[in-house]
Amino acid sequence: MTALFDGWRPEAVVFDCDGLLMDTEPCWTIAETEIFARRGLPFGPDQKALVIGKSVQAAALAMAEAFGESGRGPQLETELLGLVTEVVSAKAEAMAGAHEIVALAAAGASIAVASNSPRALLDAALDRGGFTGVFPVVVAADEVQNPKPAPDMYLEACRRLGVLPRDALAFEDSMTGLRSAQAAGIRTVGVPTLTDREFPAEVVVPSLRDQALLDWISGWTT
Repeated sequence: MTALFDGWRPEAVVFDCDGLLMDTEPCWTIAETEIFARRGLPFGPDQKALVIGKSVQAAALAMAEAFGESGRGPQLETELLGLVTEVVSAKAEAMAGAHEIVALAAAGASIAVASNSPRALLDAALDRGGFTGVFPVVVAADEVQNPKPAPDMYLEACRRLGVLPRDALAFEDSMTGLRSAQAAGIRTVGVPTLTDREFPAEVVVPSLRDQALLDWISGWTT
């Protein structure tokens, strides 16, 4: 992969879900676009950057600020969660290569999911994508004190897996998630959703099917 990872292999791999394992970002965009449209506002790349990777609560607060609707964060959170759960349950699909890389990682390391979605939405996404029962550890945003970008979710995933953060590897697609993993002291592979923006992961690949990445993971079992 890179000089950084030469001679090192993780004991555990923690995957993000939305935009990484599951192609839910289009679902979120549909819901977000609808919320903005209800207020007569456009939804483009700049608006997407305000909310991508955030917990539902944090995204709702960002929207409330953008709308000038101070104090309506809880109402917007309910509105957003309802819309996105409906779309995810009906339309979300696994990302290309997601099942393959999870199986490959599981052959050489412990695996987990750490998602900024609340438990109900996370379970809906994993079920829709055929990942139910695949991960021995699944951490949702409403199960820790502070969601991403705080390190809590990754620290909790490592705790449940019984590994130190320095011995784990995180896969992330958003800056919010990347900051979370790095704050926890975990090495990172980035598969950025917003490809036109800087993404300072230790390793950045264009997709989960990157051959160099797959070759490196295959070597963990040797």
